[in-house]
Amino acid sequence: MSEFINNRAQKINQERVNDLLAVSTGIMHGMDARILMEKYRDAIEHITPYDMIALEDQQIRMGITPETIKKDLQKVISLFYKGLSKYRWDKPEEDTFLYYLMLENEAFTFRLNQVKKIVKLYKGRETCDYELLKEELLPRFRDFLEFNYHYIKKETILFPFLEKRWKQSRPLSIMWSLHDDIRRKLKLILHILEDPESTWKELSKEMGLYFFLVFGMIQKENLVLFPVATENLRKDLWDEMLMESFEYPFPFIETPPMPHVIVYQTEAERATIPSTSGELTVEQALLAFNNLPVDITLVDEEDKVRFFNKAADRTFPRSPAIIGRSVQLCHPPESVHVVEKIIRSFRAGKKDTAEFRVHVRGRYILIRYYALRNDQGVYKGVLEVSQDITDIQGLEGEKRLLDWDSDTE
Repeated sequence: MSEFINNRAQKINQERVNDLLAVSTGIMHGMDARILMEKYRDAIEHITPYDMIALEDQQIRMGITPETIKKDLQKVISLFYKGLSKYRWDKPEEDTFLYYLMLENEAFTFRLNQVKKIVKLYKGRETCDYELLKEELLPRFRDFLEFNYHYIKKETILFPFLEKRWKQSRPLSIMWSLHDDIRRKLKLILHILEDPESTWKELSKEMGLYFFLVFGMIQKENLVLFPVATENLRKDLWDEMLMESFEYPFPFIETPPMPHVIVYQTEAERATIPSTSGELTVEQALLAFNNLPVDITLVDEEDKVRFFNKAADRTFPRSPAIIGRSVQLCHPPESVHVVEKIIRSFRAGKKDTAEFRVHVRGRYILIRYYALRNDQGVYKGVLEVSQDITDIQGLEGEKRLLDWDSDTE
């Protein structure tokens, strides 16, 4: 059976895409939108989600950077809104992966509008009652942090499934980059709300930009991403995505019941892994990997993700959908060049390790990359190991084995 459930993706009107590209490029160069609309009215009125993605794909192939595309993307989407909104597609059935993503968007929209109502109530007295306004807004914007799981499910589940089955998936990197813009903007707003020296002018400006980004993202999902995803993935793949989604919370909605799945121990799990240092069953090896206090991800010599462990508290989310995915697609476009530089240095034998330290959600994380080589020194891939060292940094003195008391632990 074909991976596509219909042929719409094969019927992109290239002449129309060329006209839409002229409109988008014109907007980037500051041309008058009204003149562009008049000249290319037919293309704009008949645009489809597929045309929109083909347009972005062509921009990327032309060497236009994600940052440049993002700068005027919402303006372009707004210009194409009427045409895109006329596209008819079958909305997802209840209790499906995409249904829950759309429900999360609706719940998020409700909360965003609540914040707008609060700000409206303070209109005219925002400056004099700024501290009271901050007290009302701070917990709500803290709650918005939870919505990051919506973006994570797109990045680690939906995107990999589309990349494997759709050749024009490059524009997904633009959407990932916009996710990161939203994350950074929310972090900045929280900093402003927690800063006793901040001003209403600062907060107002950044909130406006945040609303522009998040409402724009919901619009892009509904007008472009979700219709294309619905029409290009089979039902069994959506079922698989739903199962994987239970690895993460469902922001702002009730956690749905997990579909019942019977798990049998396979012959492979009972198989053994012999080595010079011992012999383990596959089950024992997986238990060992999954109970290590670190995140592990293994990438092979062809830059494909082959394995990740399921540590209890992973810092960086992973989903089974990334297996077989190019490691370059597992990173937002702004950092891909660094990943590629590390791999090139490992493959050439110039380096064996790379180390980074970052703060994530208030925790201090150590990230190490190790080049994997066989006994003959042949490059076999990369092992990424991430560890939360926040508590380790504060350790002092000794605690010996004989000091352990199970009654006090």
